[in-house]
Amino acid sequence: MLSLLLAIIYMAFISLGLPDSLLGAAWPAMRLSFDAPLSFAGVISMIIAGGTILSSLLSERLTRRLGTGLVTALSVALTAAALFGFSLSSSLWMLCFWAIPYGLGAGSIDAALNNYVALHYSSRHMSWLHCFWGVGASISPYIMGAALALDGRWQTGYRSVALIQIALTALLFFALPLWKRNGGEAAEQEDAPPLLGIRGALKIRGVGYILLAFLAYCGAETTAGLWASSYLAGARGADGETAARFASLFYLGITFGRFLNGFVADRMGDRRMIRVGIGVMAAGLLLILLPGSTRLPALAGLVVFGLGCAPVYPSIIHATPSNFGAENSQAIIGMQMASAYVGSTFAPPLFGLLAQKLSLRLYPVYLLLLLALLFVMSEKLNRLKKG
Repeated sequence: MLSLLLAIIYMAFISLGLPDSLLGAAWPAMRLSFDAPLSFAGVISMIIAGGTILSSLLSERLTRRLGTGLVTALSVALTAAALFGFSLSSSLWMLCFWAIPYGLGAGSIDAALNNYVALHYSSRHMSWLHCFWGVGASISPYIMGAALALDGRWQTGYRSVALIQIALTALLFFALPLWKRNGGEAAEQEDAPPLLGIRGALKIRGVGYILLAFLAYCGAETTAGLWASSYLAGARGADGETAARFASLFYLGITFGRFLNGFVADRMGDRRMIRVGIGVMAAGLLLILLPGSTRLPALAGLVVFGLGCAPVYPSIIHATPSNFGAENSQAIIGMQMASAYVGSTFAPPLFGLLAQKLSLRLYPVYLLLLLALLFVMSEKLNRLKKG
């Protein structure tokens, strides 16, 4: 039964990744049908992010009341409804309306599942689960591309992903008894301590360090991915096709890296995996920073940076119960998810502003500053836990 539940959780992580890259893939076609400015995608993304942050912060209360299994099923159902709503939208205000449940569904499931896996499974499964998130995020642009090639309608792409989510919702509701049989739900709801809440979590020593570390990491990852093509083409002279290909290889490096990390994560431990990841990220940035007319070091450095990103996110999450206690992990992981979305929402546009006012060549310097913040906060937490 434990292995069957794990398979269900793997599929849930695929469903978590499916909507994340859909808007970016669909927006060139969507904005033409709505006669919307290119920048309006940022408005929709901000609404989605706001909902995600809110539901992440509420995840402790929701999971305590409903249990991980039901929160997961309801969250996927909410996301499916939002995607279907997108496919029926005929105006920009309707897209903004459906973006609210879009974000609310993502935050709760992310925090609830990450906490459940951190409590009940080994570090290797956390790496592989986040690898499966990458599978979902990689599949949806292909679904949208196939829909646009088939009938030229972005609505078909959203409807197709919504149908996949509906099927996964049915599976998750059918699998609800598995959560109770494996003891996880009972542990969450019986003899539970009082709700920790945001104030209570912030009073725990080291929580501020890990929130800043997570914000820095997610800001670096999303900035690196979003601006990679622009930097390679605008600052290093790569042609558009080469820049786009290597930008996609950055995400492939994260996904493939998490698959490989699963084989060594249990032996190395979360703390060492984070340090190795930061070291590899730094090596990638050094390659990007190398001067000269050849573009090869910068192209290779982007892939190396992606490989370095791979272990950091899952290892930070998996280490949460051991760092702060299993009884506190749901509240703190919810706050980590919120912090992650703050970083991924605001760090990329901040760099865009700097690039516009100063230079695209600040790309590796900006990433290096975020990496330094990640390293300092992570090591402060490590020293605190040693003491």
